[in-house]
Amino acid sequence: MNETPLEVWVVDDDAAVRWVLDKALRAAGMTTRSFERADAFFTALGERQPDVVVTDVRMPDADGLELMRRLEARGLALPVIVITAHTDLDSAVAAYRGGAFEYLPKPFDVDEAVALVWRAARSVSPGSPAAPTPGAVIPQMIGQAPAMQEVFRTIGRLSRSSMNVLITGESGTGKELVARALHQHSPRSTRPFVALNTTAIASELLESELFGHERGAFTGADSRRIGRFEQAHTGTLFLDEIGDMSPALQTRLLRVLAEGEFYRVGGQQPIRVDVRVIAATNQDLDVAVREGRFREDLFHRLNVIHIVTPPLRARRDDIPLLVGHYLREAARELGIEPKAVAPEALALLARFEWPGNVRQLVNACRRLTVTAPGPEIQAADIPAEFGGRSETLAGSPDWSAGLARWAEKQLDHGAREPLLASAQPEFEKALIRIALARAHGHRQEAAKLLGWGRNTLTRKIRELQLDL
Repeated sequence: MNETPLEVWVVDDDAAVRWVLDKALRAAGMTTRSFERADAFFTALGERQPDVVVTDVRMPDADGLELMRRLEARGLALPVIVITAHTDLDSAVAAYRGGAFEYLPKPFDVDEAVALVWRAARSVSPGSPAAPTPGAVIPQMIGQAPAMQEVFRTIGRLSRSSMNVLITGESGTGKELVARALHQHSPRSTRPFVALNTTAIASELLESELFGHERGAFTGADSRRIGRFEQAHTGTLFLDEIGDMSPALQTRLLRVLAEGEFYRVGGQQPIRVDVRVIAATNQDLDVAVREGRFREDLFHRLNVIHIVTPPLRARRDDIPLLVGHYLREAARELGIEPKAVAPEALALLARFEWPGNVRQLVNACRRLTVTAPGPEIQAADIPAEFGGRSETLAGSPDWSAGLARWAEKQLDHGAREPLLASAQPEFEKALIRIALARAHGHRQEAAKLLGWGRNTLTRKIRELQLDL
């Protein structure tokens, strides 16, 4: 006995998209109906219902989100696949929270679209409730590259969840921004978001910082202190650089995650908390577990969902978009008109490796807004530090000869400070950035490349005010 073919309705004001999907879905053995406007779709819906709906997120009469709201109002739980050319976090989260089965950015792979339709049809459960309406968005998260789209998708899928999440990625890739997005698009969005960089607190003080302490618990504990876990009760606690946490604190953290309670330092009464933990690190925790530096049971408690923030060099197509955005941000901060970027200058920025990732690009946009003399940033305005061709230590075939010429120029122009005071910080900055890039952001490894200890590297980064 032959099964009834799957029926798919496509709602999109783009005739080319309707044609491509109609052809691909029919080739896969499905029947289709296409609609240019949502009103025609709802008129037809009064006669029969499709198995799956594919719709654009933005259309003239009613966008895809409004279409899903109207389906919900009618009590229809049809699986909806949202396709859109607006590949940002706003669109992804709004689509998922609006009840979409999946979010598919344009241009999409036709085979992937067909596979999604099959998955959507198999996912139907009669009477399943519709999802809540969209909430707040975080516009700073920008990206059209596939790696960023996957981050957006994951944030969207988790928008109705309070699962623990582990975020990994190099320094400067926006791990805290992802954590804030997860919180603001979660059921805990109206509750506290508390962030703590575990490496910014001395190891002997971190326990008190996390769990608080009672008066008299140790020398200097003159009053009770409420720790970060209590501050984040019913909300989210973001723990950055979790890979550097001591074994003793790993054990205490595991207890909180497993049992939902802890003791303040010096306390006798257990404190119960309801906290979602989002942890981040630039380390490979799988390796740390194998080497015995990180507890395997804690790793599994944190790694319920894993998000990887991609380095900027893995999403070069996003660089022009990011440069434009952060130049506008820098101009807004300074109260001036945003600068344009000449094609040659943009090509230099797009080819640069960006060892400091998006954080370094933000710094570059701020600096160029101040230092570029005209309304348009030219290739000559890009310093070698950001991929320009200026004559510097890194750009000269013979760096010592380049250094000598630089020193002579400084003296010829009446340098206001001693040569070493001017050159040494820039020399150290360049070497630190290169070492961190080669070590993929791991400070211990970078310190070894430089011939320093980790504490020395941390102190130098702080003294030189490096924006990493």
